[in-house]
Amino acid sequence: MYQRLRDLREDKDLTQQELATLLKVSQTTYSRYESGGLDIPSSSLIKLAEFYKTSIDYLVGLTNNKKPYR
Repeated sequence: MYQRLRDLREDKDLTQQELATLLKVSQTTYSRYESGGLDIPSSSLIKLAEFYKTSIDYLVGLTNNKKPYR
């Protein structure tokens, strides 16, 4: 799951700080999300799924299909 978050961020050429700002957390907190050092709150997972136009299932590794649900 955590590598997926990093890959999605890097594919869009975004910094951890930019994602941290989107989620209204510090860069350190976002870094811990990507490293697995801190669980991601469901509200942040929802924001990330909406931002990346994918599903939470994709973000957490339950599916390899990037397309969001209808």
